[in-house]
Amino acid sequence: MNLWIPFAASAGTLLAIASFVGAGWDAPPVQTEQVGYRGTGMFVHRDVEKQEALKAANVAPPAPWEASPDGDKAGTIYENVQVLGDLSDDQFNQFMASITEWVAPEAGCNYCHNPENLASDEVYTKVVARRMIQMTQTINTDWNSHVGATGATCYTCHRGQAVPVSYWYKDMEPKPAGNMTQNRAGQNVVAKFAGNSSLPQNALMDYLLNDKPIRVHTLTALPSGTNPAGVKETEGTWSLMMHMSESLGANCMTCHNSRAFNDWDQSPPQRVTAWHGIQMTRALNLTYMEGLTPVFPDTRKGPEGDVFKVGCGTCHNGVQKPLYGASMMDAYRDSLGKKGATDVPDFSTYQPGTTQTLAPGRQSAIPAPAGTALAAIPGAQKSASD
Repeated sequence: MNLWIPFAASAGTLLAIASFVGAGWDAPPVQTEQVGYRGTGMFVHRDVEKQEALKAANVAPPAPWEASPDGDKAGTIYENVQVLGDLSDDQFNQFMASITEWVAPEAGCNYCHNPENLASDEVYTKVVARRMIQMTQTINTDWNSHVGATGATCYTCHRGQAVPVSYWYKDMEPKPAGNMTQNRAGQNVVAKFAGNSSLPQNALMDYLLNDKPIRVHTLTALPSGTNPAGVKETEGTWSLMMHMSESLGANCMTCHNSRAFNDWDQSPPQRVTAWHGIQMTRALNLTYMEGLTPVFPDTRKGPEGDVFKVGCGTCHNGVQKPLYGASMMDAYRDSLGKKGATDVPDFSTYQPGTTQTLAPGRQSAIPAPAGTALAAIPGAQKSASD
């Protein structure tokens, strides 16, 4: 007689009970929102307790004061003002006070400046901040297809911290030991930038830096020769989707119709907004973040030597709309709502602690944003490769 069977069953039952009533286990209240037609299964589920914490963390701070546009321009008053020189003295000082609170409230002005010579570029963070201001101006002027009238400020990403909470880099850890382990194709390890799943760990390199096609859906059950995408490409796409879902605190139904994931005509409008967001993020990484590689120290780079890069979570911080859609642009329209100088210095010549003025060089080659028409979106028209 197999006496071990009832004992094993009893042990299994006890473990199951312990998992529900043991210390640290919690079944949070869940809020469910129907986002599609009844019967399609298009629901978004949210942890109520987590939402309260997110609301507290996504409050837009007010401007320190209402700046006057009158008076002499900052470019004529202060030395080495290369991007914000057309602001009035009051607007310039208001923005400097704001960016200090947004990025380095504890370190203060000295985080970007030599207090003995505020005009100097010797502190590398000043060089980076100048380029990030140009980046934010570009977001607000060239990427309305994604950010709309809400726009973005430095606070959208930084939230009072020198480095945004969410960023990514090339992740090769753990390194393969050799032999058969070298063939894992970046999978079967904890992918920190793909929701800690075992999906491809560097899919963001393909989609948010390079322009690898994302669509892998096919309309036929068997291979037809019209869609070359296979399992690897599909899993790479899933890795990107996991990143987006974690970044926005949203699930698949936010952008897709459950009955036809591939069909743009049946998808919610958020899918088009997300498509533009992918294009924008890729352009920001190529034009701004990668270009600053010679300036950033090793502490601002990943283990493979590449700079920290922008992802969906950098702005969204766990909610579908950054700061729940609150706009800070009214107070900063003159500083961040239009473009100043777009010249790009030769960053390879920069020497931290030595360079006093990193002079502007060439005009920025910013990738043109894609149009807003659905026809411009790859795969918007039905095809055999959908």
